[in-house]
Amino acid sequence: MPIRHIVLLKFKASVSAPEIQCIEAGFADLRSKISAVQSLEWGTNNSPEGLAKGFTHCFNLTFADDAARAAYLPHPDHMAFVENLKPTLDDVLVLDYVV
Repeated sequence: MPIRHIVLLKFKASVSAPEIQCIEAGFADLRSKISAVQSLEWGTNNSPEGLAKGFTHCFNLTFADDAARAAYLPHPDHMAFVENLKPTLDDVLVLDYVV
């Protein structure tokens, strides 16, 4: 059964717009680098409800199944991206669910 992997990002106030653009591009590039990723879409918060708690970016990845997600998580390209991402984050929230 397909798995959705939702990643919400809250950047530190000190992170510049060009740094955030670099993160956006790096995350989006994972789709072409890691075959386990069936789809990846992302966007920035535009909710009028005011409940985002400072989270500004949402990345939504789809994997065919548990095995595909298991291949993605320790993948060297994913791990390298995470190491680049960590210093920019104030907080991150990850939720997975079966479709």
